[in-house]
Amino acid sequence: MKSVVVTGASTGIGWGCVKVLTGKGFHVYGSVRKQADADRLSKEFGAAFTPLLFDVTDEAAVHAAAREVAAKLGGETLAGLVNNAGIANPGPLLHVGIDSFRQQMEVNVTGQLIVTQAFAQLLGATPDAKGKTPGRICMMSSVGGKVGMPFVGPYNTSKFALEGLSESLRRELMIYGVDVIVIAPGAIATPIWDKADAIDVSRYANTPFAKSLNMVKGYMLDMGKKGFPPERIGEIVHTALTAAKPKTRYIATPDPFGNWMSNHMPKRMVDNTIAKRLGLTRGS
Repeated sequence: MKSVVVTGASTGIGWGCVKVLTGKGFHVYGSVRKQADADRLSKEFGAAFTPLLFDVTDEAAVHAAAREVAAKLGGETLAGLVNNAGIANPGPLLHVGIDSFRQQMEVNVTGQLIVTQAFAQLLGATPDAKGKTPGRICMMSSVGGKVGMPFVGPYNTSKFALEGLSESLRRELMIYGVDVIVIAPGAIATPIWDKADAIDVSRYANTPFAKSLNMVKGYMLDMGKKGFPPERIGEIVHTALTAAKPKTRYIATPDPFGNWMSNHMPKRMVDNTIAKRLGLTRGS
């Protein structure tokens, strides 16, 4: 049985990946931060799932989990590592707390490198793995890894950075035959969108961004309702891990035309369109 590590497995896309991969015959080692989540997922997915307790920013805990997986693999290599764990800390960049911004980068970028370094040898990124089939790494980015939007600047920054990290990593790991594939979802029906309703924007009430922030908050809630189910991303991850010739980047969005326009229209045109919709024009 092939084995895969999935970080951030408790809910959302991570949970969707666990559901799809276990359903297709993989054994999944899924990282969670709470014992209650470990117990819940173990009950839901049975013997095909092994929980790993760590926060991706805790280097010691991540390496301890890698040693645990290594012992259970018994010399076999992992078929894949799905770097999915992530957070979204919104806010206008002129006013967002620096601690919040640092946390965003620490979890969504540095944490991904910590996990990758810890599990790399188990994927075959070592001279000792000659003769074994190398695994693949899926990096969970976003359509926001190529297009920045107002008030999600910290999140966009982290995903832009993750895209660069992934491309450099893919080219470096060619020496071991370990592929790195970016997954770029759009809106997915996950708790990350549900949490938008709980976001407290009152700290920005005395800034010129207050009205626009509430508009974006409503937009996020609406997008969450229209988003793909997380299993859709799980299916794409399965394809990325098993296709003979996988793409370097997979996009999955319920608004492909809007995503195409944002990436291909002149930047100034996109700027002006967004500004008019959100009331971000000077003097508005």
